[in-house]
Amino acid sequence: MGDTLEFNEIYQEVKGSWNDGRLRFSKQNVVYKSSKTGKVDSISAGDLNLAQWRRVCLGHGIKLGTSTGNVYKYDGFRDTDFEKISEFFKTNYKLELTEKDMCVKGWNWGTAKFSGPLLSFDVNDNSAFEIPLSNVSQCATGKNEVTLEFHQNDDTEVSLMEVRFYVPPNQTDERSDPVEAFAQNVLSKADVIQATGDAVCIFKELQCLTPRGRYDIRIYPTFLHLHGKTFDYKIPYPPVLRLFLLPHKDQRQMFFVISLDPPIKQGQTRYHFLILLFSKEEDINLTLNMSEEDVERRFEGKLSKNMSGSLYEMVSRVMKALVNRKITVPGNFQGHSGTQCITCSYKASSGLLYPLERGFIYVHKPPVHLRFEEISCVNFARGTTTTRSFDFEIETKQGNQYTFSSIEREEYGKLFDFVNAKKLNIKNRGFKEGMKGKIDEYSDSDEDKHDAYLERMKAEGKIREEGNDSDESDGESGEKASFHCSGGESWSVYDSNASASSSSEEGEGSEDEGAKKKKAKKVKVVKERKERKPRKEKKQKDTGGPKRPMSAYMLWLNSNRERIRSENPGISITGISKRAGEMWRELGKDDKEVWEAKAGEAKKQYDLAKKEYKESGGGATSSSKK
Repeated sequence: MGDTLEFNEIYQEVKGSWNDGRLRFSKQNVVYKSSKTGKVDSISAGDLNLAQWRRVCLGHGIKLGTSTGNVYKYDGFRDTDFEKISEFFKTNYKLELTEKDMCVKGWNWGTAKFSGPLLSFDVNDNSAFEIPLSNVSQCATGKNEVTLEFHQNDDTEVSLMEVRFYVPPNQTDERSDPVEAFAQNVLSKADVIQATGDAVCIFKELQCLTPRGRYDIRIYPTFLHLHGKTFDYKIPYPPVLRLFLLPHKDQRQMFFVISLDPPIKQGQTRYHFLILLFSKEEDINLTLNMSEEDVERRFEGKLSKNMSGSLYEMVSRVMKALVNRKITVPGNFQGHSGTQCITCSYKASSGLLYPLERGFIYVHKPPVHLRFEEISCVNFARGTTTTRSFDFEIETKQGNQYTFSSIEREEYGKLFDFVNAKKLNIKNRGFKEGMKGKIDEYSDSDEDKHDAYLERMKAEGKIREEGNDSDESDGESGEKASFHCSGGESWSVYDSNASASSSSEEGEGSEDEGAKKKKAKKVKVVKERKERKPRKEKKQKDTGGPKRPMSAYMLWLNSNRERIRSENPGISITGISKRAGEMWRELGKDDKEVWEAKAGEAKKQYDLAKKEYKESGGGATSSSKK
């Protein structure tokens, strides 16, 4: 038997949701680390006084109890694990792993037993179900009835909202009320926050970015109270996972970020982060509402009764002492401009990306925190709109992808070196290292010796330009007209009076289009069938004129081509066109109007350039040849 036992994919129930993680038994302690949040629970071996092996929903589970009254339950073991875990407990913990049966009869009459933080409902001395009292958010009483309401978990599709217990009256002692006694037992361990006593300190009118507004923050010994004009939040300290103190890029402001799990709620919105914004120049003199002896005994030198300094320093110092969490600050990373963050965009908003020693955090809308251990790979991608920026993509082990776009190309070398030093898996490492310099991939297209991407764009543009020639050709609108039949074929008509039509177009730009179509239809049958020889001679294009503008669809396609390619690895050019057509049809009306406005602006610029080109004598050589 080794010194440790480790098990992967072990589940811990958290407010109705099963979170997986890793469990390790060692001689000194029992450690469980959640794969989702990274939170670590450690139980000292000397504190263990109960160990039960039970058949539960996901297989077999272990229930551990400590001398301090805490209970821990883990699920996901196999039947064959019982022998080695039992032997390990006997050898190292001097504790018997007993087998405990659960009641599966489905009876609703039983006995309620309060054992530490658990309410156990037993039928014939076998537990039917257990309720962690820390999950209880409210306890209401009625005549012979007690109602328990629960904190909700956003990760669960189905949640238990409340449980009602019928408590029969006490026949022996009429002076005692069994309903009140039951409720008091629940409230003694329930997570029902009540503002009793005075606050340790109060910070007035702090600017909060998430949730947005100005809040008074009252610091109590066991919870944090955010009081605003519209909303009021009470946040106990155990859900606080991490604290971040991040300097703004302008070097005049500071972000203080509080990570929460579970999050606070505002209607249907969930806030996993509190983000406070401070000015570095704002100072405060703070006096704690405690005696000096109590401050010294409680905080052991971390705080003093009278303190002064910057407002952000005071808030972060008090929060660190009360929550008992370390404050995370940016590491050794320095960007191109000497700051410790990178300006970028995530989804629809611009913000700041901070490379930390053990992860990345994006501030502020929406906030994102990604730890290195949950990152599968990262990718450096060419920007979709310009070669002067690039995208930084992060893919997690759970399959989620985060794209931070519009990063200045000067930041590329710094960010690549940072990611490489942290030994993260770079998806396109071979391609980057093969470049002459790390930043060369993002140089302008006209500076590249050979750019396959540019060549492909030119080829597609040439095909598109030939397809658009049928609508309007420079100096040829009177010579050629196209008609499309229902079968998809196009009929071309050539007018022998080319010079007359061209001159009329140049002199009278406001000629009625309906008259032109009628004129074209009159010569359709005659000219298509009788005069075919002049076709080769007259199909001459003035290459010196301005280039025809793109349509709204083509502008949208050029902006989203790389995204389609990244979402569908190995897709062909034909496949890209097919997928783009489907996405364009699914695009909303408002989004299409944005691209149509861009196309209209490009068309105006084209018309202006074409007019200037003709006024300067452009197209004269082509007309004389014809």
